[in-house]
Amino acid sequence: MHVLAIQHFPLTLRGRRMLAPSIAHLTFERSDGQPVVFAPGQFIQVHFSYADGTATKRSYSLATIPDAGATPGPQVEIAVSYVPGGAATALFEGLEPGDTVDASGPFGRFCLMPNDSNRRYLLIATGTGVTPYRSMLPLLEQQMALRGIEVVLLFGARNPDELLYGDEFRAFADAHPGFRFVPCFSRELPPSGSPHDHADVRHGYVQQFIDEFAPDPIGDIAYLCGNPNMVDACFEALKTRGLGVSQIRREKYVSSK
Repeated sequence: MHVLAIQHFPLTLRGRRMLAPSIAHLTFERSDGQPVVFAPGQFIQVHFSYADGTATKRSYSLATIPDAGATPGPQVEIAVSYVPGGAATALFEGLEPGDTVDASGPFGRFCLMPNDSNRRYLLIATGTGVTPYRSMLPLLEQQMALRGIEVVLLFGARNPDELLYGDEFRAFADAHPGFRFVPCFSRELPPSGSPHDHADVRHGYVQQFIDEFAPDPIGDIAYLCGNPNMVDACFEALKTRGLGVSQIRREKYVSSK
C-alpha cells in the first residue's frame, strides 16, 4: 500500500447534519485549499485543548467518498458521537460554519489492500465504526466489477434511528447484486413496511449472525470496526471458523471524554 505523507492542516466547517440523535455528520474543507489525500479506511486527528489548556486530540475515520478517477479535493467528512460532558463534544457542538479546527493525518492501515485476491469481504461494524466502509464504497464497486468479488456488510445498531448512512448502504446494495447490507438491530426492529423493513434485517448483535454467512478461510477477508467488545467477539468467532489473523483486519473505537 502506498504510504501517504502525514500533514498538519486547518479545517473549516462547511456543514453539519444529524445522522442519529447523538451522532453528527460534519463536512469540512482544508482552509488552505490544498487536497486531502487519503486511502479509504484511514482517519484524521483533530487537535484541541481541555478547559485547563492541556492539549489533547481525537481520532475520526474519514467518511469522505472519493470521486473515482478524480483529483482529490479539499473536502473532509467525519461522523462524531456526541458524549454528554465530553470535551470534543463541546468543541464540535460549538462550531459554526466558517469556524476552524486544527487537524493532522492521514493515519491508519484499515484499508482495502491492492494485492488482495479474496473472493469476498465480510465488513462488520457497530456505531460510527461503519464510517470507513462508506468511504470504501467506490473501491468496492471497482473490485466487484474487476474481480467479481462479493461483499457482506453486517452493521449493528440499537434501533433504526441509529442506522448511520443506512439509506446509502441500502441503495448501494439495491444497485449492486454482489453487495449485501445486513442491519442487525439489538433493541428495536424497523416498523413493518418502512424502508428498512427488509429481508436482510436481523434482530440481535452482529456477532450472532457471523455463522449464517459461513466464513471461509479460503476466500474471505474480514474487517471489524467499532465497539471493542464486538471486535473481540467477532475476531474469536472468525478464528474459530478458520480465518487466519492476517485475514482479519481490526480497528477498535474507544469513546473518551
